[in-house]
Amino acid sequence: MTFVNHEQNGLVYLTSPLLDGVRHGFSTRRGGVSPAPWDTLNLGPGRGDAPENVRENYRRFFGYTGAVPERAVLSLQVHRDDVRLCTAADAGKGLVRERDYEADALITAERDLPLVVFSADCGILLLHDPEAGCVGAVHAGWRGCAAGIVEKTVREMVRLLGARPERILAAVGPCIGKCCFETDSDVPEAMQARRGDTFMEVHIPATPMMVTQASTRLWSLLRLLWMSLLSTTPDTAPMARAVTLNSTGNAICDTVTEPVPELAWTKAAQTLKATRATASSRATT
Repeated sequence: MTFVNHEQNGLVYLTSPLLDGVRHGFSTRRGGVSPAPWDTLNLGPGRGDAPENVRENYRRFFGYTGAVPERAVLSLQVHRDDVRLCTAADAGKGLVRERDYEADALITAERDLPLVVFSADCGILLLHDPEAGCVGAVHAGWRGCAAGIVEKTVREMVRLLGARPERILAAVGPCIGKCCFETDSDVPEAMQARRGDTFMEVHIPATPMMVTQASTRLWSLLRLLWMSLLSTTPDTAPMARAVTLNSTGNAICDTVTEPVPELAWTKAAQTLKATRATASSRATT
Protein backbone atom coordinates (compact mmCIF):
# COMPACT_ATOMS: atom_id res chain seq x y z
CA MET A 1 0.00 0.00 0.00
CA THR A 2 1.32 3.43 -0.89
CA PHE A 3 0.54 6.97 0.17
CA VAL A 4 -2.08 9.17 -1.43
CA ASN A 5 -0.72 12.38 -2.94
CA HIS A 6 -2.72 15.59 -2.43
CA GLU A 7 -2.21 19.03 -3.97
CA GLN A 8 -4.32 22.06 -3.12
CA ASN A 9 -3.43 25.61 -4.06
CA GLY A 10 0.20 24.68 -4.52
CA LEU A 11 0.50 22.88 -1.18
CA VAL A 12 1.51 19.23 -1.55
CA TYR A 13 1.06 16.65 1.19
CA LEU A 14 0.59 12.91 1.50
CA THR A 15 -1.62 10.64 3.57
CA SER A 16 -1.84 6.96 4.40
CA PRO A 17 -5.11 5.17 3.58
CA LEU A 18 -4.51 2.99 6.65
CA LEU A 19 -4.93 5.99 8.94
CA ASP A 20 -8.14 7.40 7.51
CA GLY A 21 -9.57 7.40 11.04
CA VAL A 22 -7.26 10.22 12.13
CA ARG A 23 -6.03 13.45 10.66
CA HIS A 24 -2.43 12.82 9.73
CA GLY A 25 0.00 13.24 6.89
CA PHE A 26 3.44 13.85 5.44
CA SER A 27 4.10 17.36 4.19
CA THR A 28 6.49 18.40 1.46
CA ARG A 29 8.30 21.71 1.14
CA ARG A 30 5.77 22.99 -1.39
CA GLY A 31 3.10 25.56 -0.65
CA GLY A 32 4.58 27.78 2.06
CA VAL A 33 5.88 31.33 2.32
CA SER A 34 9.43 30.87 3.62
CA PRO A 35 12.34 32.16 1.47
CA ALA A 36 15.46 30.17 0.66
CA PRO A 37 17.05 28.20 2.21
CA TRP A 38 13.82 27.26 4.01
CA ASP A 39 11.64 27.46 0.90
CA THR A 40 8.92 27.14 1.19
CA LEU A 41 6.79 25.15 3.64
CA ASN A 42 9.19 25.27 6.58
CA LEU A 43 7.52 23.95 9.74
CA GLY A 44 10.61 23.98 11.93
CA PRO A 45 10.76 26.83 14.47
CA GLY A 46 14.14 28.05 15.64
CA ARG A 47 16.04 27.30 12.45
CA GLY A 48 16.61 30.89 11.35
CA ASP A 49 13.38 31.42 9.45
CA ALA A 50 11.15 34.29 10.52
CA PRO A 51 8.63 33.13 13.16
CA GLU A 52 5.76 34.75 11.25
CA ASN A 53 6.65 32.61 8.20
CA VAL A 54 6.62 29.43 10.24
CA ARG A 55 3.27 30.29 11.79
CA GLU A 56 1.80 31.07 8.36
CA ASN A 57 3.09 27.74 7.04
CA TYR A 58 1.37 25.93 9.89
CA ARG A 59 -1.81 27.88 9.23
CA ARG A 60 -1.79 26.81 5.58
CA PHE A 61 -0.90 23.21 6.28
CA PHE A 62 -3.36 22.74 9.12
CA GLY A 63 -6.05 24.60 7.23
CA TYR A 64 -6.74 21.60 5.00
CA THR A 65 -7.57 19.42 8.00
CA GLY A 66 -9.50 21.78 10.19
CA ALA A 67 -6.83 21.58 12.89
CA VAL A 68 -5.79 24.60 14.92
CA PRO A 69 -2.05 25.42 14.71
CA GLU A 70 -2.04 27.06 18.15
CA ARG A 71 -2.93 23.67 19.66
CA ALA A 72 -0.06 21.76 18.05
CA VAL A 73 2.43 19.98 20.30
CA LEU A 74 5.93 19.83 18.81
CA SER A 75 8.58 17.31 19.76
CA LEU A 76 11.99 18.40 21.02
CA GLN A 77 14.15 15.62 19.66
CA VAL A 78 17.40 14.50 21.26
CA HIS A 79 17.83 11.03 19.70
CA ARG A 80 16.79 9.18 22.84
CA ASP A 81 13.83 6.98 23.74
CA ASP A 82 11.85 9.60 25.68
CA VAL A 83 8.09 9.30 25.18
CA ARG A 84 5.82 12.15 26.32
CA LEU A 85 2.15 11.77 27.16
CA CYS A 86 0.58 14.97 25.82
CA THR A 87 -2.50 16.58 27.35
CA ALA A 88 -4.46 19.75 26.74
CA ALA A 89 -1.96 21.54 28.98
CA ASP A 90 0.68 21.00 26.28
CA ALA A 91 -1.30 22.67 23.48
CA GLY A 92 0.84 25.16 21.59
CA LYS A 93 4.18 24.06 23.02
CA GLY A 94 6.95 24.48 20.50
CA LEU A 95 5.03 26.84 18.25
CA VAL A 96 3.48 29.55 20.43
CA ARG A 97 4.90 28.51 23.81
CA GLU A 98 8.23 27.19 25.04
CA ARG A 99 8.66 23.45 25.37
CA ASP A 100 9.46 22.25 28.90
CA TYR A 101 10.37 18.72 27.86
CA GLU A 102 12.62 16.69 25.60
CA ALA A 103 10.98 13.86 23.69
CA ASP A 104 11.41 12.01 20.40
CA ALA A 105 7.95 10.44 20.66
CA LEU A 106 4.59 11.95 21.57
CA ILE A 107 1.36 10.13 22.45
CA THR A 108 -2.13 11.33 23.30
CA ALA A 109 -5.79 10.42 23.55
CA GLU A 110 -6.86 14.09 23.59
CA ARG A 111 -9.13 15.26 20.80
CA ASP A 112 -7.92 18.07 18.55
CA LEU A 113 -4.35 17.96 19.85
CA PRO A 114 -1.99 17.65 16.85
CA LEU A 115 1.33 15.92 17.53
CA VAL A 116 4.32 17.00 15.41
CA VAL A 117 7.66 15.23 14.96
CA PHE A 118 10.50 16.16 12.60
CA SER A 119 12.97 14.28 10.43
CA ALA A 120 15.70 14.99 7.89
CA ASP A 121 16.78 11.41 7.16
CA CYS A 122 15.54 9.43 10.18
CA GLY A 123 12.43 7.30 10.21
CA ILE A 124 9.02 8.58 11.28
CA LEU A 125 6.13 6.46 12.52
CA LEU A 126 2.53 7.47 13.07
CA LEU A 127 0.62 5.06 15.32
CA HIS A 128 -3.13 4.74 15.89
CA ASP A 129 -5.29 2.39 17.93
CA PRO A 130 -8.81 2.99 16.55
CA GLU A 131 -10.55 1.24 19.43
CA ALA A 132 -8.68 3.02 22.22
CA GLY A 133 -8.83 6.31 20.33
CA CYS A 134 -5.19 7.18 20.87
CA VAL A 135 -2.31 8.15 18.59
CA GLY A 136 1.45 8.43 18.65
CA ALA A 137 4.07 10.19 16.55
CA VAL A 138 7.63 8.86 16.71
CA HIS A 139 10.97 10.20 15.50
CA ALA A 140 12.95 6.97 15.09
CA GLY A 141 16.58 7.72 14.37
CA TRP A 142 19.13 4.95 14.61
CA ARG A 143 20.01 5.87 18.19
CA GLY A 144 16.36 5.89 19.16
CA CYS A 145 15.79 2.60 17.35
CA ALA A 146 18.75 1.03 19.13
CA ALA A 147 17.31 2.28 22.41
CA GLY A 148 13.91 0.75 21.60
CA ILE A 149 11.87 3.91 21.11
CA VAL A 150 9.17 2.27 18.99
CA GLU A 151 8.57 -0.56 21.45
CA LYS A 152 8.61 1.91 24.32
CA THR A 153 6.06 4.13 22.57
CA VAL A 154 3.76 1.15 22.08
CA ARG A 155 4.20 0.10 25.70
CA GLU A 156 3.33 3.60 26.87
CA MET A 157 0.25 3.68 24.65
CA VAL A 158 -0.79 0.38 26.21
CA ARG A 159 0.04 1.41 29.78
CA LEU A 160 -1.33 4.94 29.74
CA LEU A 161 -3.97 5.03 27.02
CA GLY A 162 -5.49 1.55 26.90
CA ALA A 163 -4.11 0.58 23.49
CA ARG A 164 -3.40 -2.99 22.44
CA PRO A 165 -0.33 -3.83 20.29
CA GLU A 166 -2.31 -6.07 17.95
CA ARG A 167 -4.76 -3.23 17.20
CA ILE A 168 -2.20 -0.53 16.51
CA LEU A 169 -1.88 0.66 12.92
CA ALA A 170 1.46 2.15 11.88
CA ALA A 171 2.34 4.36 8.95
CA VAL A 172 6.10 4.27 8.46
CA GLY A 173 7.43 7.42 6.85
CA PRO A 174 10.34 7.65 4.42
CA CYS A 175 13.92 7.64 5.60
CA ILE A 176 17.40 7.56 4.15
CA GLY A 177 18.52 4.38 2.36
CA LYS A 178 21.75 2.55 1.69
CA CYS A 179 22.01 4.23 -1.72
CA CYS A 180 22.71 7.58 -0.11
CA PHE A 181 24.15 7.08 3.35
CA GLU A 182 27.38 5.40 4.44
CA THR A 183 27.63 4.57 8.13
CA ASP A 184 30.54 3.78 10.37
CA SER A 185 30.51 0.57 12.35
CA ASP A 186 28.67 2.20 15.27
CA VAL A 187 25.29 1.99 13.52
CA PRO A 188 25.19 -1.74 12.69
CA GLU A 189 26.93 -2.58 15.96
CA ALA A 190 24.33 -0.67 17.97
CA MET A 191 21.46 -2.25 16.08
CA GLN A 192 22.89 -5.76 16.35
CA ALA A 193 23.53 -5.28 20.05
CA ARG A 194 19.85 -4.38 20.45
CA ARG A 195 18.36 -6.91 18.03
CA GLY A 196 20.83 -9.75 17.71
CA ASP A 197 22.38 -11.37 14.64
CA THR A 198 19.01 -12.01 12.99
CA PHE A 199 18.65 -8.28 12.62
CA MET A 200 20.88 -8.43 9.55
CA GLU A 201 18.41 -10.61 7.66
CA VAL A 202 15.92 -7.84 6.85
CA HIS A 203 15.07 -7.13 3.20
CA ILE A 204 12.90 -4.36 1.83
CA PRO A 205 9.87 -5.74 -0.04
CA ALA A 206 8.97 -4.66 -3.55
CA THR A 207 5.92 -2.82 -2.22
CA PRO A 208 6.56 0.17 0.07
CA MET A 209 6.39 -0.76 3.74
CA MET A 210 5.32 2.72 4.74
CA VAL A 211 2.09 1.28 6.07
CA THR A 212 1.78 -1.85 8.12
CA GLN A 213 -0.19 -3.23 11.03
CA ALA A 214 1.64 -3.27 14.33
CA SER A 215 1.73 -6.39 16.46
CA THR A 216 3.77 -7.80 19.30
CA ARG A 217 6.57 -8.10 16.73
CA LEU A 218 6.52 -4.34 16.14
CA TRP A 219 10.29 -4.33 16.49
CA SER A 220 10.39 -5.48 12.85
CA LEU A 221 9.58 -1.89 11.91
CA LEU A 222 12.89 -0.89 13.42
CA ARG A 223 14.66 -3.44 11.28
CA LEU A 224 13.03 -1.84 8.28
CA LEU A 225 13.92 1.68 9.31
CA TRP A 226 17.65 1.50 9.86
CA MET A 227 19.14 -1.80 8.77
CA SER A 228 17.57 -1.10 5.39
CA LEU A 229 20.66 1.04 5.00
CA LEU A 230 22.62 -2.22 4.74
CA SER A 231 20.07 -4.42 3.02
CA THR A 232 18.64 -4.84 -0.48
CA THR A 233 16.43 -2.03 -1.74
CA PRO A 234 14.65 -3.03 -4.96
CA ASP A 235 14.84 -0.74 -7.95
CA THR A 236 11.30 -1.79 -8.84
CA ALA A 237 9.57 -0.10 -5.90
CA PRO A 238 6.40 1.63 -7.13
CA MET A 239 6.78 5.36 -7.69
CA ALA A 240 4.22 8.08 -7.50
CA ARG A 241 4.72 11.73 -8.31
CA ALA A 242 8.13 12.87 -7.10
CA VAL A 243 8.10 15.44 -4.36
CA THR A 244 11.05 17.15 -2.76
CA LEU A 245 11.63 16.52 0.92
CA ASN A 246 12.27 19.51 3.13
CA SER A 247 15.45 19.64 5.17
CA THR A 248 13.25 18.86 8.16
CA GLY A 249 10.43 16.41 7.57
CA ASN A 250 7.46 16.65 9.88
CA ALA A 251 5.02 13.98 10.97
CA ILE A 252 1.78 15.18 12.45
CA CYS A 253 -0.97 13.14 14.06
CA ASP A 254 -4.24 14.47 15.47
CA THR A 255 -7.06 12.40 16.96
CA VAL A 256 -10.56 13.16 15.73
CA THR A 257 -14.03 12.00 16.56
CA GLU A 258 -14.94 11.01 13.01
CA PRO A 259 -12.79 9.65 10.17
CA VAL A 260 -11.36 12.28 7.82
CA PRO A 261 -10.86 10.24 4.64
CA GLU A 262 -8.60 12.36 2.47
CA LEU A 263 -7.26 15.13 4.64
CA ALA A 264 -4.05 15.12 6.58
CA TRP A 265 -0.46 16.19 6.95
CA THR A 266 3.32 15.38 7.72
CA LYS A 267 6.67 15.83 6.10
CA ALA A 268 8.09 13.64 3.40
CA ALA A 269 7.68 12.05 0.07
CA GLN A 270 6.52 8.78 -1.22
CA THR A 271 8.09 5.51 -2.16
CA LEU A 272 10.91 3.93 -0.28
CA LYS A 273 13.66 4.56 -2.79
CA ALA A 274 12.50 7.88 -4.21
CA THR A 275 11.82 9.53 -0.86
CA ARG A 276 14.96 8.23 0.78
CA ALA A 277 17.11 9.57 -2.02
CA THR A 278 15.37 12.94 -1.75
CA ALA A 279 15.77 12.97 2.02
CA SER A 280 19.49 12.35 1.69
CA SER A 281 19.88 15.10 -0.88
CA ARG A 282 18.10 17.65 1.31
CA ALA A 283 19.78 16.52 4.49
CA THR A 284 23.22 17.17 3.03
CA THR A 285 22.55 20.61 1.56
